Amino acid sequence: MPLIRHSFVDRLVIVAATGLGVGLIPFAPGTFGSLWGPIAFWFLSRAECSPMSLAICGAAFIALGIPICTRAAQVLDRKDPGSVVYDEMAAFWIVYAPQLFAARALTPLTAVAGFALFRVFDILKPFPCRRLERLPEGVGIMADDLAAGAYAAVLLYFLERCC
Repeated sequence: MPLIRHSFVDRLVIVAATGLGVGLIPFAPGTFGSLWGPIAFWFLSRAECSPMSLAICGAAFIALGIPICTRAAQVLDRKDPGSVVYDEMAAFWIVYAPQLFAARALTPLTAVAGFALFRVFDILKPFPCRRLERLPEGVGIMADDLAAGAYAAVLLYFLERCC
């Protein structure tokens, strides 16, 4: 279905949902889309903002994901289109939450470790991630990735403490 037949707002939604088109890469779109998460988090964490302001920004980014993913799925006429990577990007607000609330800078090591852990949990989908995918529309699209992000955050936190 050509996007040109859709409204300007729908085209903007697709641009956001596909991570500026990164989700349209024909192989491993979730992995490539996930790269936006650490990049965006790193830049925003360098801003002169309080951890609470960044947490509000992250909560807003996550909350916007539900209608964005819902509409993108409707426009693309698929339940959970592989090209929609907004959910992967949003999950990194969860993955790196321990750094945010402990006021620790995101280092290259924690960025890479968080990315790798998230991808493992997103692919394996441990309980309840796979079950969360069954939730309706954008909630289901977002929820499984947020749960995978929570798993990654917990493991990253313990790895930082132990190693």
